[in-house]
Amino acid sequence: MENNNIAVGLDIGTTKIVAMVGRQDAYGKIEVLGTGKAKSLGVHRGVVNNITQTIQSIQQAVDEAESASGEKIVEVVVGIAGQHIRSLHHSDYITRSNSDKVIDENDIERLINQVYKLVMLPGEEIIHVLPQDFKVDGQAEIKTPIGMYGGRLEANFHVVVGQVSSIRNIGRCIKSAGLELASITLEPLASADAVLSQEEKEAGVALIDIGGGTTDLAIFKDGIIRHTSVISFGGGVITEDIKEGCSIIEKQAELLKTKFGSAWPGENKDNEIVSIPGLRGREPKEITLKNLSKIIHARVVEIVEQVFLEIKNYGHDETKKKLIAGIVLTGGGAQLNHIKQLVEYITGMDTRIGYPNEHLASNSDTELSSPLYATVVGLLMKGLIDNEKKNKVESKIEDKSFERKPETNPIARKSIFEKWGEKFRDFLDNAE
Repeated sequence: MENNNIAVGLDIGTTKIVAMVGRQDAYGKIEVLGTGKAKSLGVHRGVVNNITQTIQSIQQAVDEAESASGEKIVEVVVGIAGQHIRSLHHSDYITRSNSDKVIDENDIERLINQVYKLVMLPGEEIIHVLPQDFKVDGQAEIKTPIGMYGGRLEANFHVVVGQVSSIRNIGRCIKSAGLELASITLEPLASADAVLSQEEKEAGVALIDIGGGTTDLAIFKDGIIRHTSVISFGGGVITEDIKEGCSIIEKQAELLKTKFGSAWPGENKDNEIVSIPGLRGREPKEITLKNLSKIIHARVVEIVEQVFLEIKNYGHDETKKKLIAGIVLTGGGAQLNHIKQLVEYITGMDTRIGYPNEHLASNSDTELSSPLYATVVGLLMKGLIDNEKKNKVESKIEDKSFERKPETNPIARKSIFEKWGEKFRDFLDNAE
């Protein structure tokens, strides 16, 4: 991208595809220069199932964002979700040849690289390797071992794994839409960056992102990501249920849900009725709001219970693992009336709705602070941080006083993810 201070987030969702162009303002907040939105037709439950349609939707969203921002979009940071994502815990160690030197980033990188070589099931690939805590010569619970002496460095890792074919398909769509893939990130991690505060991550919090096709969960404790999971249904199934239950078309069901829907059936009186025009001269249908919210309630309970099961699997009941900051709901599904009360009722945990507006510049369009845009704001933030790192490295290299020793050349020490991105781009180029 010509302008190094600009980044683009691209959220390829099941119901919508959003491109957001932005840069950092003088106060470190994000100034959104333009957004583009397209209906997502080729994605089912977070996984691309129609390449041509997805490419068209991406192009539509990107064109819209380009004309809104006046910037040419070249590179994008993409989010990945979908029912094929799973996570596992793994611990690994390295023995250092020279224990007289302190541990530096290269050692940590060597250890992380080792985890990337883990043998996965056929057709799976590691997306993220996230260190949890380190041990140096048996001394446990070290957050950052850099600068310490030690011969044996070990760590516990949270490893996120996805299906190679699904990841490749996303890459293929990006490339065919005439774009470059700057990096790829797990969507719940992006949403977490956009809506959670550092205090919440420290205290322990579960982020639930209710999208159209999937519900993503990310659990943080002591400032570190502890558990991620993708549940393979979201707001879309609620619309389906309304469509079936009331015998109406999808467009009407979606409108009913967003305009009149509530996750709490006790709210509506028996005599509140919505009339829906019939198709092609048929009689209009009358639907009671009580029935509507009963349908929604049943499905939301199912989604929340699935997520709560994952929170329990993480070990929420143990004192050390307690999530003091409770639950933060985001994504389009978080806009449903009374969903906060329902989640609190089912889980018994404090709940709030997460809006991505904390990181946006104060003059931003109010529409952008909707939970709907949490993921794309997070992706944009990641792009801006990556740019900053790149710029720092480049300015260091241009600085003549910077001695270029092979081991201190920062270019040589790219993040694992950039390496993975490069490997992935090479693969795509060869696959054409």
